[in-house]
Amino acid sequence: MKTHDLIVLGAGNAGLAAASVAREAGWSVLVVESLDVGGTCPLRGCVPKKVLVAAAEALDVIRRASAHCITVSEPKLDWAALVQRERTFVDGVPTQIAESLTRRGIELVEGRARFVSEDAVEVGGRRFTADKILVATGSSPRKLAIPGFEHALTSADLLSREVLPRSIAFIGAGVIGFELAHVLARAGSRVTLLEMAERPLARHDPDQVEELVRISEAIGVEVRTGVRVEAVTREAHGALAVHLAGDAAPVSVEVVANTAGRAPALSGLGLEAAGIDWDGVRVALTGSFQSAENARVFFAGDALPGRPQLSPVATAEGRLAGRHIVHGVTAEPDYDSVPSAIYTVPALASVGLTEAAAAERGLEVDAKVSDMRSWRSARTYAEEAAWAKVLIERSTGRVVGAHLVGHGATETVHALASAIEHGWTASDVRSRTYAYPTFHADLKYLV
Repeated sequence: MKTHDLIVLGAGNAGLAAASVAREAGWSVLVVESLDVGGTCPLRGCVPKKVLVAAAEALDVIRRASAHCITVSEPKLDWAALVQRERTFVDGVPTQIAESLTRRGIELVEGRARFVSEDAVEVGGRRFTADKILVATGSSPRKLAIPGFEHALTSADLLSREVLPRSIAFIGAGVIGFELAHVLARAGSRVTLLEMAERPLARHDPDQVEELVRISEAIGVEVRTGVRVEAVTREAHGALAVHLAGDAAPVSVEVVANTAGRAPALSGLGLEAAGIDWDGVRVALTGSFQSAENARVFFAGDALPGRPQLSPVATAEGRLAGRHIVHGVTAEPDYDSVPSAIYTVPALASVGLTEAAAAERGLEVDAKVSDMRSWRSARTYAEEAAWAKVLIERSTGRVVGAHLVGHGATETVHALASAIEHGWTASDVRSRTYAYPTFHADLKYLV
């Protein structure tokens, strides 16, 4: 006899969304969480990070005050107090979510789950069975096979560290690396980004990334690409040395951080007991979520490789997986109209296709590139980066991609996301009436 209709492994965005769908349909649901109820985004990622980013934005506004004819003294940042403020956004969240699950009749068990059969898991010596099991265990920091890599702090470590490092080297110039690099550089740290690839952020538009590197170097961040880290060692005086291949001198810093990306957190789940092969990277699926080897088991969110690692995407995938499990609805996720942002200062935002992705689909596109620093709207706010590339399909005039830096990018990208979702043409975007003067009002000139 089954103990539950659905077992969800992971109480993050994807798992909680799927659990809600099942419970609303009257299913008995068990959620198992091995770390903190709520997942990475509200506890160790998006939310606490944005508190630090907001402080970095304030420092940047103060730095540019003279452009507005305002004289200010040198700002002083109390890093320890800022981290304590950040913790107020996190404290109590696991308890609040756990109480919400209880109110809705969803059972919660905290502990590490491991499959013991095709339809059963074991948690702390207790065995639970279900008709369906969803794996939504999220992701964890990727560990590199580098001697001394244990010295590298994770992003979660940095978000809770109350001492501002005088110097820091990030191993990996990805999204998290750039975001934290901008926060720490503006707070006063000497920052080095070390990237093995010839260019960082390979999935993003290369011209957009070039603009990001430009503004990063302008604030003192050293961006080194095409490097290979061979080891991290502790020096006699307590500093850390990052040793690079070739003749490059070691990078000596106070702190080393692991920003080499995140990988699906599937290790230790005992998937083989469920009849599921896992090669350390991916599992075989039928459709978007269902295991090809065990029809009772589904996967969603960051537990799946190759999907956008974004909390709203995880929530959307959790809902879709829940509807598939409960109602048999097999709708495929559409990632083309999902906007994403990199919260540097200024920020980047993207939606839709890059030129390379459009070419892979056989689409012919025109790229409209705009450097808006000389525009009145950018000059009003003394913007030092205001850049956009919008891709228009040649045959239809539809907007199919947009890549922005600065100029309200994280907000204005949503209008372009709507354009992509609803199939609007460049003419449609130009013909709309926008509040003026706003950054949105410039959309008609970006297409």
